[in-house]
Amino acid sequence: MIMTYKAMSALLSYPTEELQSAKQEIMAALTSEGLLSSDLIADLDRLMDEIATADIYVAQERYVELFDRSRTLSLNLFEHVHGESRDRGGAMVDLVETYRAAGFEPATTELPDHLPVLLEFLSARPISEGKDILADTAHILKALHTRLTRRESSYAVAMEALVHLSGEKVDTAAVAELLETPDDDPNDLEALDAVWEESEVTFGPDPNAGCPQVRDMLAQMDTPRNAPPTAAE
Repeated sequence: MIMTYKAMSALLSYPTEELQSAKQEIMAALTSEGLLSSDLIADLDRLMDEIATADIYVAQERYVELFDRSRTLSLNLFEHVHGESRDRGGAMVDLVETYRAAGFEPATTELPDHLPVLLEFLSARPISEGKDILADTAHILKALHTRLTRRESSYAVAMEALVHLSGEKVDTAAVAELLETPDDDPNDLEALDAVWEESEVTFGPDPNAGCPQVRDMLAQMDTPRNAPPTAAE
């Protein structure tokens, strides 16, 4: 079990009282494997302290405004590749099949491309595999880091930590392309309604024929399809 990935999954999940009370365990997990620098650990500790000491409703409202009501900050990774198009649904099917082939059944109502769900999966895979998969998503993580920094959000350090865990193989051109989309305003209710009126995700064939980013990500995840979850290499 890669405890660093598991702890990052918890830290980026919707705040609950259980999460608030688990600060010491989460920080212990983040420091146990030496995968993150002392500076990142210190910044993550401040983020975790902010979550743990806030009124739970304030913490939840802040989380929803950032990640659920702001499309450009979505933690659903395929959102940044396909939006709400049909192609995203097919890619999601492949991702679910990859999870199941590895014996992983997410115990959540979140979509399979939700970043905390992916991190939970990676925590049960060899560390080299997790690094490769995070490297495939590094441009998305870096764009999220940039957008969160613009909003002066403490959650920015979580994305910085994940980019670090990926080996920082960031495609700057891909990041720039993602950042061409203007930051959306979570308080613009008309724009929010317009997003939900777009085409819904359809789980159908031809999942990612024209998307090399998704192909690369799934190819990495498909490599050990027939192997059960193992401990770190």
